[in-house]
Amino acid sequence: MTFRDTTPDYASMGLASEYSKIDYPKPDGKLSFDKLSSVYLSNTYHEEGQRCHLHLKDQSIPISVNLVKFDEPAQRYCPAGVYEVVEDEGEKKFVINGQNCIHCKTCDIKDPSQNITWVTPEGGGGSNYPNM
Repeated sequence: MTFRDTTPDYASMGLASEYSKIDYPKPDGKLSFDKLSSVYLSNTYHEEGQRCHLHLKDQSIPISVNLVKFDEPAQRYCPAGVYEVVEDEGEKKFVINGQNCIHCKTCDIKDPSQNITWVTPEGGGGSNYPNM
């Protein structure tokens, strides 16, 4: 018998207002590490000047919907810190740091608005784990 969850992962996300904010401990550099150090260890490489392989169907959704309802979860579910919300001159903006992407496709699966589309990057760039 095969067990199957018929509810898509993104549909299981609760509203931010229903949960208390988690105060994660700072990485200690021995057992836990910051995201950018871990991205460095993945040996991720993307050609300079190539178009970002992470596309938004609607540029407004991360701030107008996901930030309001879910506290923009892409900032937390992405293991490589690709997505962040920054404030620029008093206005919140959604930033995609595609060069950090390790091609796990979590954003394609977990985005509650199904607004992020992951496409194969040009030139076959991405993570390279030579010792595996």
